[in-house]
Amino acid sequence: MLLFVGLGNPGSKYASNRHNIGFMALDKIAEYNGFSPWRNKFQAELSDGVLDGEKVILLKPQTFMNLSGQSVGEAMRFYKLTPSDITVFHDELDIAPGKCRVKMGGGHAGHNGLRSIHQHIGPDYRRIRLGIGHPGHKDRVAQYVLGDFAKADQNWIDDMMRGIGKGAVKLATGDTAGFMNAVALQRQQNSHNTQKERKKIDTQPKQSQNQATDDRTAIQKLIDKFK
Repeated sequence: MLLFVGLGNPGSKYASNRHNIGFMALDKIAEYNGFSPWRNKFQAELSDGVLDGEKVILLKPQTFMNLSGQSVGEAMRFYKLTPSDITVFHDELDIAPGKCRVKMGGGHAGHNGLRSIHQHIGPDYRRIRLGIGHPGHKDRVAQYVLGDFAKADQNWIDDMMRGIGKGAVKLATGDTAGFMNAVALQRQQNSHNTQKERKKIDTQPKQSQNQATDDRTAIQKLIDKFK
């Protein structure tokens, strides 16, 4: 059994925040892989399903970010899991938007959700670091992560989420390279399709202004021809 944890803050007020990309990732995994409806347990929203024969629990702590570890620790003890059975999806400032990295163990780098999890289960769990980019200065970080994604971000977010939904099976089997490839491939495919569409538009014959505004009758056109 595996426990996939998505980090975020509860409630509609925070739903589109950059800090909530972990919640978004779990929602997409549940949607793509036919998981059970969400229910309340362990101070969290919980869904379960099977990925390539492996039972997987999805957990979205509802305790707010800086207390996420309470929910994770409670679920881990209930299911008699170890930290190595746990994968945490979270926002990552130091990775470019739309890219993701997999990391096993290590520090929390100041992330409040990871800090709380460290306090409750230690550092030896797997993290899926979902890049959101950096605002440029540390004084702007809090406002940035608690701000909503811009409309211009929607394409890469959609690509990343589809890749995560499709690649979750790879993650459950321990194929982290296959998982990251699924996320990267989704974005590459979208980029390729966009370029093809732009090329198609650019190569379409352009109607001249005279053709577009020519409303003469056939007789008038004939008269004008012999002027």
